[in-house]
Amino acid sequence: MTVVIDSQNAGIAGNMVLGAFSDLGVNQENLKEIMEYYASYFGDINVKINKIQKSGISATYVQVECKDKKSITYNELLSRLNEIDHNKITPDMLKFAIEVFTVIAEAESQVHKTSLDKVHFHEVGAADAVADVIGAAYCYYQLQLDSQKIYGMPVALGGGRKESAHGSMSIPAPATMEILKNIPVFGGPVKKELTTPTGAALLKVMVDEFLDYYPLMITRKVGYGAGKLDLPFPNTLRVCTGESPIETDKVAILETNVDNVTGEILGHTFKKLMDAGALDVTMIPTISKKNRPGHLLRVITKPENSGKVSEAIIRETGTLGIRILPYVHRNIAERKIIPIEMEIAGEKFKIDIKVGLIDEEIISIAPEYEDARSISDKTGIPLKNIMKKANDEFKKILDEQTLF
Repeated sequence: MTVVIDSQNAGIAGNMVLGAFSDLGVNQENLKEIMEYYASYFGDINVKINKIQKSGISATYVQVECKDKKSITYNELLSRLNEIDHNKITPDMLKFAIEVFTVIAEAESQVHKTSLDKVHFHEVGAADAVADVIGAAYCYYQLQLDSQKIYGMPVALGGGRKESAHGSMSIPAPATMEILKNIPVFGGPVKKELTTPTGAALLKVMVDEFLDYYPLMITRKVGYGAGKLDLPFPNTLRVCTGESPIETDKVAILETNVDNVTGEILGHTFKKLMDAGALDVTMIPTISKKNRPGHLLRVITKPENSGKVSEAIIRETGTLGIRILPYVHRNIAERKIIPIEMEIAGEKFKIDIKVGLIDEEIISIAPEYEDARSISDKTGIPLKNIMKKANDEFKKILDEQTLF
């Protein structure tokens, strides 16, 4: 099944997600009971689920009326959630909810430059947020979305200003903007808050890939979740489910540039990566930094194998960084710079050695290029000979003493 969460029209909020999922067939009585049960541990709560019209579009409106008993920290919230037991909430659902709260808390901690243990849920409202997030977790697994490819569309943020605990602030809220880093967004089309931190966090956790346009799919069901505001256009979140004529699955794309690896090593690396779980390995000739010929190594693998394959790339090539697409982040090997002294043609030279480690195991040794080039220029000795001697000298030091 293919799923599209379309927040282009009126953004996304927690209750809009619940309304759209409910519209797709989730049992409303069960949803209401679960939301009220969990949120009651944090405040007074009343949930109503009704069909309403939003600018002529029939949508499901999940109205959450609540009042927090008191402000609560992120750690306290997680501790209390883990203590609550409900026969319809599975460990996977709870894990989903905790991941969403972690996204919100990390955004707040980044905005306020504080640690997670000092983040409080007061602006969002703990009871309100718990109702929305636990409800969304229940719907997500009831609709079996955990095993589907989920696409997201560009997110409408709204605009203008709003009052907050920190005074008048521009829209979107700082936490919302932090959560939506690396996700396509646009302002407007009204001076209202269309996307909330809770809605943004749910979107970030659920979506596998963001697109500018709908993917090729045969739509089977469409659900509309209504927002609270009355706007001059349908204030709805649309969620579509269907099938794609082309079979798809979830993959991770790993990339790194290498310019100090021989053809023999690259050939051997190909087999090692396939053994580690790579689905496809591509080596593209390229020009690297300092005008050196090199290769772009690109590997496709299942997301669950990306860690193992990344480690294989690091071990076999000595690279210190792997890019993971489409959300570009890096698996980084620990790196240390060790200065050594070596004698060449009766003169002593200092050169830095870059050492890559996994745990405490050395997986790569590379003399600093600029140091080696400078020595080569001064002595007239070929660069490759300088680099080989530096490697040999460093290995001799390793044999004689413990550096790590």
